[in-house]
This record gives sequence, C-alpha cells and structure tokens, in this order.
Amino acid sequence: MADKLHFELVSPERLLMSADADMVTVPGAEGVFGVMAGHAPFMTTVAPGVIDVQDGREETRLFVRGGFAEVNAEGLTVLAEHAVPLEELDAAALDQEIQNASEDVADAANDRVRGRAQLRLDQLKQLRDAL
Repeated sequence: MADKLHFELVSPERLLMSADADMVTVPGAEGVFGVMAGHAPFMTTVAPGVIDVQDGREETRLFVRGGFAEVNAEGLTVLAEHAVPLEELDAAALDQEIQNASEDVADAANDRVRGRAQLRLDQLKQLRDAL
C-alpha cells in the first residue's frame, strides 16, 4: 500500500476536512499543483478555485477563495479565506445571489459601497465558475 498524504483544509469558520489522501490538487497563485506523500516542503498562496482530494476512486471537491498552503513533513495544510464543498452549492440560488449583487453594484451610493459590492459580486462569480 502506498503512503498517504495527511490533508487538512481550514477556514475561519471551521475545519472542513481532515483526511489521508493519495493526492491533493490545489489552485496555487502561480498555477495548479499536486501534492502526494513525501512531497518537498514549501509554502504558497492559494488562488480562487477548486481543491481536488483523491483517495483511491473517491474524489472530494471543495471551492476555496484564496488563502495559504503549506506542505511539510506532516502533510498538506490549506488555510482558506473561505471554503465550501461543491456538493453544498445550489446553482439556482447562487445565480440569484449574483443577480442581487449586480443590482447592489449598480445601486451603490458611493465608491466605498460600490467597491464592497463589486468584491462580493466577483467572489460569487468565482464560486459560480467553480460549479
């Protein structure tokens, strides 16, 4: 049996996943990278996208919106700004949120409010693209 990689995904809200896996693919700031047991240590920033956790024939997919990834002797840890399992997302509800956020951008009273609304809209579109 091949060695397993210990993987943890942590968001500010909760520990989303702690598991041993064959391989984890992460959207890094400089491109997507894969990590398996015995990988060389390194640290990088995480870009918005989907983390794929593969264990045998099972695959778990989770959307992350930025953060940091660290590979060390203990495994891979991703500290995400925001993370959610793809199976928990509802495309229709997300489309409605995008529509509402677009209206918030259009109706913004000033640049500060518009900037916050645009950031929210961009984040929702990233999440929709991940589906």
